[in-house]
Amino acid sequence: MTGSRLSFSPSVDPKKEKPDEMVTSGVLASLQNFLRKCLIAVLSYGPMPKHIAFIMDGNRRYAKFRSIQQGAGHRVGFSALIANLLYCYEMGVKYITVYAFSIDNFKRDPSEVQSLMQLMEEKINELLENRSVINKVNCKINFWGNLDLLCEPVRVAAQKLMASTAGNTGIVLSVCMPYNSTSEIVNAVNEVCSERREMLQREHAGYGNGHAANNGAHSEISVADLDQHMYSAGCPDPDIVIRTSGETRLSNFLLWQTTFSHLQNPDPLWPEFSFRHLVWSILQYQRAYPYLEQNRNLAKKQM
Repeated sequence: MTGSRLSFSPSVDPKKEKPDEMVTSGVLASLQNFLRKCLIAVLSYGPMPKHIAFIMDGNRRYAKFRSIQQGAGHRVGFSALIANLLYCYEMGVKYITVYAFSIDNFKRDPSEVQSLMQLMEEKINELLENRSVINKVNCKINFWGNLDLLCEPVRVAAQKLMASTAGNTGIVLSVCMPYNSTSEIVNAVNEVCSERREMLQREHAGYGNGHAANNGAHSEISVADLDQHMYSAGCPDPDIVIRTSGETRLSNFLLWQTTFSHLQNPDPLWPEFSFRHLVWSILQYQRAYPYLEQNRNLAKKQM
């Protein structure tokens, strides 16, 4: 293998090929992969999260601090998302949820919103056309939020990506855009009410045809009813919620689902969030796990 990498034909300029650099780079990459796998193996002896949610904060500040174009920060942020998706896959994390665009973000400068929409369309289409990452992790991609608020090209691209990955059984990436938790809860309540209204209308029609009335047995709405109509239905609640850039606010993100989540606010901006930061987050979760599990069990007994 090494010999084949070093060999080159006489017609190739060796100064351009730089085989020594190629070999060194390959060796370093192999060593890095080996060390990463060893570290993941050590981590796996402790309780591992099934679901990690990220509030990807700090893209604009990243661009500002480096005096680069504002949209460039979001592009680097997308690269950080793909890298962390692959790290989570290697760690055996099944569900990843990211806060990509809040409904409140539509209040920003129209030119910035348009730029973000164009970037979203571009990146979604990239995933549709170049499926190497999706195929590698057999990724299923969801979009949680009010898609009707998106411009048509972004909405159509998102729907195509969801449809094309619906049958995948690997890691599940849920992208919240345009989203906030208040809207999700209101949507769930409206869906349950609509469902009950249709049910009562059918029962009323049946009663008119001689069937016994239900006497309002379906009038109450339970927590379980709302759970079934959340965007996150079928997905376990996050074990960890990570908001980068040191901010401590949830900003209307997954309020319904994060009662027993371990909330973390590491200092790095989202484009800077790397493998070592992810490892540290999981170590913090493992340290807090007994307390989190105790609270979950206590809540189950009280239900």
